[in-house]
Amino acid sequence: MGDGGRSARALAVAGALLLGGCGSQVAGTARPLRITEVERGQVQAYFTDLNDAGGKGNPEQRRLLQDTQHPDFRKQACELREGTLRMEPTMSTLRLAPKWEPPGERVHPRGVVYVVAATVTLLEDNAVLGVQVGSLHVVVIDGKAFGFAPCVGG
Repeated sequence: MGDGGRSARALAVAGALLLGGCGSQVAGTARPLRITEVERGQVQAYFTDLNDAGGKGNPEQRRLLQDTQHPDFRKQACELREGTLRMEPTMSTLRLAPKWEPPGERVHPRGVVYVVAATVTLLEDNAVLGVQVGSLHVVVIDGKAFGFAPCVGG
């Protein structure tokens, strides 16, 4: 067999190997992304810190809400004027929200966005002024949880 025949056969073998590699399957079963216990803990800690700050009064909670406002949306933050908030998330409803955008925005927040159903209670001098159930978004960036300060009382 001449050099042309060997070259053609080598080229055919190389092509078959390349094509065979493209069609290989990966063992396993496709699954949706899961929220780890670490991530769940980061989101839960956000609400725990918020409620602990509320237990110390309005100025402390207001400061925490400012410090934990998503860094890319600080200008859109609302201010808690009076009273305090108690937020009770139902952690069994926690899920990823990869396509969510804050109201009035056309950009997805930087970080991993989670959404959770929560009961939000507005308190003043330990008296309940209002209760609302809804979805709250929390974003984790580099292990730190951020939220979107609620527009309550203003």
